[in-house]
Amino acid sequence: MAKIAALITNLFEDSEFTEPAKAFEDAGHEVFTIEKEEGVEITGKKGGTLTINYGIDDVTPEDFDALLLPGGFSPDLLRADDRFVEFTKAFMDNKKPVFAICHGQQLLISAKSLAGREATGYKSIIVDLENAGVKFRDEEVVVCQNQLVTSRTPADMIAFNRESLRLLEE
Repeated sequence: MAKIAALITNLFEDSEFTEPAKAFEDAGHEVFTIEKEEGVEITGKKGGTLTINYGIDDVTPEDFDALLLPGGFSPDLLRADDRFVEFTKAFMDNKKPVFAICHGQQLLISAKSLAGREATGYKSIIVDLENAGVKFRDEEVVVCQNQLVTSRTPADMIAFNRESLRLLEE
């Protein structure tokens, strides 16, 4: 079963982490949260809390099989730190599965890993995605090159989880 890294910090969109994490764990996969420091407690936009499994300096992309990028304000905060951008870029460069929803794509934009890809995302980042070279599709879920799964909002969660799990099974 897959080990899935989740890059996450304060102000994450609660359901965009908890629902995929539950779906992955229910299917037998493991999800590990990564932030600046291990053991800190972070708080989502809706008030949910998580204790972080690993600090970014304690892991490498090679330790994991896939990457989850939940939305909210978390991705924008994390992309200001080059360690999280490089971590994200390594998954794309090595063609490992990446699951990004809502604003999660902001880390992919900063990693300059989206040129020529098809993707979707939250309405407020459409121009950013297009400027990054994305062929934007306004659909509930877009799977690109059998590696990248993107969705727009929590309303797309069922399709996002379905396609993310399908990719993990391959």
